Amino acid sequence: MGERSLILGAGIAGLCAAMALSGRGRTITVLDRDPPPPDLDPDAAFADWSRRGVTQLRHSHVFIGRLISLLRARQPALWRALTDAGARESTFADALPPTLRAQYAYAPGDEDMSFLFSRRSTLELIMRRHAGALPDVTFVTDAFVEGPLFARRDGALALEGVRGTLAGAKTEWRADAVIDAMGRTSQFTDWLAAEGAPVPEESTPAGILYFTRHYRLHDGAEEPPRGLTPGAGDLGYLKYGVFIADNRHFSVTLACPEIESEMRVALPRGEVFDAACAHLPGVAPWTDPARAAPASKVFAMGALKNAWRHFLVEGAPLVRNYFPIGDAAVRTNPLYGRGCSTGAIQAFLLGDVFNEMTDPAQRLAALDGRVRAEIRPFFDAMVRQDAQAIRRAARERAPDGRTPRWRARAMKSFIEDAVGPASRGDLVVLRALMRGFHMHEGPAAWLRRPAVLARVLAAWARPRAAKAHLYPPPLGPARGEMLAALGVPAGGA
Repeated sequence: MGERSLILGAGIAGLCAAMALSGRGRTITVLDRDPPPPDLDPDAAFADWSRRGVTQLRHSHVFIGRLISLLRARQPALWRALTDAGARESTFADALPPTLRAQYAYAPGDEDMSFLFSRRSTLELIMRRHAGALPDVTFVTDAFVEGPLFARRDGALALEGVRGTLAGAKTEWRADAVIDAMGRTSQFTDWLAAEGAPVPEESTPAGILYFTRHYRLHDGAEEPPRGLTPGAGDLGYLKYGVFIADNRHFSVTLACPEIESEMRVALPRGEVFDAACAHLPGVAPWTDPARAAPASKVFAMGALKNAWRHFLVEGAPLVRNYFPIGDAAVRTNPLYGRGCSTGAIQAFLLGDVFNEMTDPAQRLAALDGRVRAEIRPFFDAMVRQDAQAIRRAARERAPDGRTPRWRARAMKSFIEDAVGPASRGDLVVLRALMRGFHMHEGPAAWLRRPAVLARVLAAWARPRAAKAHLYPPPLGPARGEMLAALGVPAGGA
C-alpha cells in the first residue's frame, strides 16, 4: 500500500495539492466540509453551490500568470476544461494600454503574463470535477474535522490523522501525511498550542474591508473599450477594481479603509454601491444600466490581515507529518490578487517535495525553504503597502495640514511621474513590471536591472508636458464629493 495522504479542505490549495500528489502510487483522501459539487452549469453553480468552507467564493478574484502557467504545464486537461466552461485567457497583448498597442511585437515570456477571466466558483467547480476524476483521489464530503490525532514518537509530537463527524457519526481518518488546506478557519494553531507547541505568527492588519457585486452584460452588449482610464485604482479613501469573469459576467469590488465607518455601513446597500460605481470613470462604463445588470447582491468581507506562520522552530518541525498550505500557513490582503496563486504555488511545491524525499522533517524543512524563497518577497511588499495605505487613509479622513516629508514626496513622484508613464509608454518597462506582478520573479526584481531602471529614470526626467499623454485621467472624485454624492455623512476625526 502506498503512502496515505490526507488533505483537509477542498478549496484552491487543497485541490491543487490533490493534483500535485496524484500519480505517484499514493492513496489521497480529501475531506470537504461541504456537499459535493452540483451537476450544474457555471451560472447555476454560482447561484446555488453551497460552499460554507470558502467564505470568499463569491468575491472578485484575479487569476494571474503564475497560476495559469502552473495549470497549463502540469494539468493541461484541466486548462482545456476551464476554457470549455467559458473561462478565457487574456494575454499580455490583450491587456496593453492604448499607448503601446501599435508598437507591440511578441517577445519570449509574454505567454507567461496572461490573466484567466473566471469567477472563482467556475474555477473551483471545474477543478473539483477534474480532481475528482483522478483514480487515486477520493473526496469525502460533508466531513467535519473536529480535532487532531496527536501522538508522541521519541519525545516528538506527531500527527497521525484527524477525528471528526461524517453523516452524524464520529469517525477518524488516519494518514502518513496530513495537508492542512482549511484556510484561515483552520484550528491547528489552537490545537498545537494546547499540546504545548504554540505556532509563532507574524501578523499585521490589512486595514480594509471589501464589498463585491457581480454583473452580467446584456445579450448583445460588448465590453467597454480599453482606454487610459484604468479599471482599478486607489483614491485613498476607496479602492476599486473591475474583474472580468466567464460567460459574460464581471464583478466590481469596492474596498474602503476600516476607519471609513460611514462608508462601510452604506456600501452594502445595492443602490449605494451602484451609485459609487457610477462616479468612478474606470468603472462606470461597465456598470452602466444600458450595458449590464446586477447579477448578485453586495457581498462583504472583513477581519482581514497578513499572517505568516512558522511551523519550524530552530529547524525542527513543531509537529511531524503536518503540512499547512494556503491561508493556513500564509495569509495576505486579497487586494493584491495573489491568494489563489500563493496557495497553488505552495501546493505544487509540496508535490515536488513529496516526490523528492520521504522523511517528514526533511519535507517540511524543504517546503518551508522553497515557500520562503518564492513567496516571502511578495508578502513583505504587501505588508509595506498596507501600512502605507493605512496611513494615507487616515490623512484622507482627517487631514492635519502637514506637508509630507521629502522622502514621501519623492516616492510619490517616482511612482506617478516615472514608473507610471514609463509603464504606459515603454514595452521593456511594462514587461519587467508585469513579470513581478504575475509572480514569475520577485516584486522588486526590475529595480535591479540597470537597463530597465535607466528607462524609468529617463521617463522621470522628461518634462510633464512631454509625457502628458501617458497620464491617466482623474480616477474619481475627492472623498467629500463622493460621500456627498452618495448621501453619506463625511464623518472625520
